[in-house]
Parts: sequence; structure tokens; C-alpha cells
Amino acid sequence: MEKLTVLYEDNQIVVVIKPQNVPTQSDESGDKDLLSMVKEYVKEKYKKPGEAFVGIVHRLDRPTGGVMVFARNSKSAKRLSEQFNTHEVEKVYFAVVNGVVKVKSQHLVNYLKKDERENIVKIVPMSEKGSKKAELVYNYLEDNGKHSLLQVQILTGRSHQIRLQLANIGFPLVGDVKYGKDKGKTQNLGLWAGKLCFVHPTTKERMVFMACPDAERQPWKSFNIEKYLNR
Repeated sequence: MEKLTVLYEDNQIVVVIKPQNVPTQSDESGDKDLLSMVKEYVKEKYKKPGEAFVGIVHRLDRPTGGVMVFARNSKSAKRLSEQFNTHEVEKVYFAVVNGVVKVKSQHLVNYLKKDERENIVKIVPMSEKGSKKAELVYNYLEDNGKHSLLQVQILTGRSHQIRLQLANIGFPLVGDVKYGKDKGKTQNLGLWAGKLCFVHPTTKERMVFMACPDAERQPWKSFNIEKYLNR
């Protein structure tokens, strides 16, 4: 089991790095999840009686890693959730995709709908009942002749939107068996939440947190993510 990495904490929030392939919260797999890890950390460190309160205010897909913030009380959870719901939070991802991307920057807008039966998200017409607008902007950073590194900023928070929207334009993420059918040698999906910016729920200070994926693991070892973090 991966060790919990804490980037910041106070009595309102705790900011951690979610390892790839760890679920954000418990699911049918029964595998250890990040929420439980954070609760255990808070309970142990602050000697909390009973179960420690830790509130989820956003999620990352199981195969995605990167920066996440959790609330340490209900008031902070409510205020942070409002920021995410109104898209005031800045979320920057790094994506490694199959192929060499020629269009250096694009603003992608699609309408998505969850297919519950197949457990995937699909692009549908805007007029279809239940469709939700998904919007992102990507910028090409570099390539190695086989894969391209993109910086992606999501303007909406839809399930699987980066994976699906990039696959839709012909550049599926490396390691994505759901949308890219990539059964390559890497066990890691080429998607990392590298930067998270939000307003602290009580001090109102703008908080910025950044983290790089493990540079020794594929598909990240082909690229130097750190030099792009402050852009």
C-alpha cells in the first residue's frame, strides 16, 4: 500500500497526493481507499476519539493520481464544495497521449452522458436528455516521437471527460483500456492532477498546491513534468 503524502494541513483542510490506482473512496473492490487513509492519518495524529471527520469535496478517478484537498469539518466541506460546484477552483492536469499532437492548443467542448449499463461515458448530442456539457483547454508541451505531453485545464468537472474528449480527437491517453483500448506495458494511466488552486475556506487566502508524478514510472519517465508546473 502506498504511503500517504501530506502537502499541507491545518484545522480546516488537509491536502494530499492521491497515488495512481488507489480509489478516492471505498468501492466494490474492497481495496484500501484514499479517504480511509486520510481519516486514519487525522485520527492518529490528532488522537481523535472515534472516527475522524474528513469530507470529500472532489474526486479523481481511480487510475488518476495527483493533488487532492479534503475538508476537516462540515463548514469547510460546504465552502469548498461550493467552489468546486461553481468552477472557481483551478485544476491543471498533465496527460500523456498516444501519437504526436499537431494542433498545439485546443478548446474542446462536448456533451457527455453516463452509460450506466456499460459503465462508460459517451459523447452525445447536446439535445439528448441527461447530457452534460464538458469543456477543457489543452496545450501541447512536448513529444518523444511516439507520445505527446499535454497540459490540460478542465473548465467543467465531468466524469472521465479528459480521457474521453482527448480520445475523441484521436489522442487517447497512454494506458487507457476503457477509452483508448491501450493494453501497453505501462500499468499507469497517463493522467496526473498536477496543480490545484482554491480559496481557503476560512482565511480566504488563495492556496496553490503542485505535485509531480513519480519520474521513475512510465509513462512519466519520458518527460520532465516539473519544469512545466509553474507555467
